[in-house]
Amino acid sequence: MKKIIILLPLILVLSACSSNQIKTSEASIQTPFISHIASSPKIKQQLITLKAPQKRLDSIVAVKDRSLLNGNDAEYEENKETDQDGSWFPSITQYIKRGLASWYGPGFHGKKTATGEVFNMYEMTAAHKTLPIPSYAEVTNLKNHKSVIVRINDRGPYVNNRVLDLSYAAAKKIGIQSQGTGKVEIKAISPLQALSQIQETAERQNKSVFLELGSFESHNKALKLQDKIAANHLPEPSIRTSKHRKNTLYKVQMGPLNSSKNTEKLGYQLAKLGIKDPQIVTETRQN
Repeated sequence: MKKIIILLPLILVLSACSSNQIKTSEASIQTPFISHIASSPKIKQQLITLKAPQKRLDSIVAVKDRSLLNGNDAEYEENKETDQDGSWFPSITQYIKRGLASWYGPGFHGKKTATGEVFNMYEMTAAHKTLPIPSYAEVTNLKNHKSVIVRINDRGPYVNNRVLDLSYAAAKKIGIQSQGTGKVEIKAISPLQALSQIQETAERQNKSVFLELGSFESHNKALKLQDKIAANHLPEPSIRTSKHRKNTLYKVQMGPLNSSKNTEKLGYQLAKLGIKDPQIVTETRQN
């Protein structure tokens, strides 16, 4: 009983702090537990929901499961995308919501987003309170019916009556940059549906688009997956090394990708080998 009395003031203080944040990587950041074998179907990822205000993350958060929403929105339903041959897409949540969108630009240009990447006001991105990061959404201006596909890479907005913060470029494309806000419809989409825009953005940044099959702390495990794919008469994937501070990850990737049709076919072939939930990623071109 004494423990409860001691903890209660602390809970009240934390609750009060969390209600006064403006455009920071705040509540509902979903940070996954990264396993050594991220692509293994036997390993379930654990999501930790941070409800206290958080500083912007200084490392990239690799969110592999796009089927989870953390929030109270009731306007969505479960939907697993399939094709005629079967299903290889990760389960995604069909999320459709209408509300007021705003935009942000110069004050945050060059600063880190909740994914750890640098915010660029001229890219097609957005901040959302609960959609997985990174993920994609189609945003439609309900007044003029103009649409844009954005990459969700940040948290916000932290104004009660707003549902989305668009980058300056995205807001301009659908015509809400001049008035500052606009009524929009947000529809969550899969990375495959957004592939053409991902490729267009990657081209401008001198990057290429790849299918990432797994990310490992062990080089031997990356080699094992590479050999497994090559042994089944599929194109041999490459292994890219990614270093951040003292950590090294070995990423098994196939590509560059050139069309959604080929990507869909490749994903289905990989699913037959038990390799599911591949991720579409962009990497700097290596000359």
